[in-house]
Amino acid sequence: MNNQLVVGIDIGGTKTHLIAANGESDLAEHVVRTAEWRVADVQSNAISIRDLVQSLCREETPTAVAVGAHGCDTDWHCDQLQAALATVLSCPVRVVNDCELLIPAAGFSAGIGVVSGTGSIAVSRSATGNMLAAGGWGWLLGDEGSAPTLVRDAARAVRASIDHGLSDDPLIAMLLGALGIDDPIKLGRRLYEMGDGVVWGQQAPVVFEAAEAGSRLATMVVSQAGEALAELVTTLVGRGADARHVVAGGGVIVQQPRLMEAFHTAMAKKHPSSRVTLLDAAPVKGALTLARRLSMPNAHT
Repeated sequence: MNNQLVVGIDIGGTKTHLIAANGESDLAEHVVRTAEWRVADVQSNAISIRDLVQSLCREETPTAVAVGAHGCDTDWHCDQLQAALATVLSCPVRVVNDCELLIPAAGFSAGIGVVSGTGSIAVSRSATGNMLAAGGWGWLLGDEGSAPTLVRDAARAVRASIDHGLSDDPLIAMLLGALGIDDPIKLGRRLYEMGDGVVWGQQAPVVFEAAEAGSRLATMVVSQAGEALAELVTTLVGRGADARHVVAGGGVIVQQPRLMEAFHTAMAKKHPSSRVTLLDAAPVKGALTLARRLSMPNAHT
């Protein structure tokens, strides 16, 4: 057993989760809002990560650090942050996309990770080790199956229903109520006033509540979200990704069984041989697994 001190870090769009471990035992854990430290400059971010690691380890030097970082959507992005960290940390370091943590966190060595949370993305590795990513374009351009786009698509479904003279679906009143308006004509203006898609995403639970209440529109929106997430997998399979294991994670799909069911149904149609798993561990556990591998003699990064 490897009993060396290692650190795993999951840098999400909302929060950063760090764990220091020795062998199989977690020694220290810390969660901080990502916005409190992350800026646009890579070197500044590397220094902030170093400070977080030092605080977590109480100045003891880890033998390896692995980071899964939201926004590192290409090998070039990962390499940039990894190189910057290498200048401030005196140990081996590896940086991957945060979605890549799902596979090792679930106990697998290869497969496709699919995240549905503040955004949505699917990530894998090619046979030669290159990153393969689909999605992750942000709520303005994509992120189908994420919290903001569930609200956006629900609003579109409401608009279309009213245009067809149908205004009795439960989603209509429930969405308007969640947004604090009583006139559907104000729906677009209200979403515009809310601005950022992250704020939109805070209203995503009402879509699932409406589906539970029997809303045909909400059920359709959730089903389409599941289909869209499965389509991300299809895109990666077309580029050579190994889809034997597909692991889903992220705040929305973990907390909303209807979306996982819709994803599972779509995957059964598109990729019946894939084993689809809902991650039941914190993604940072995947970073710890990568850090342990990195700390082993003759480890390859």
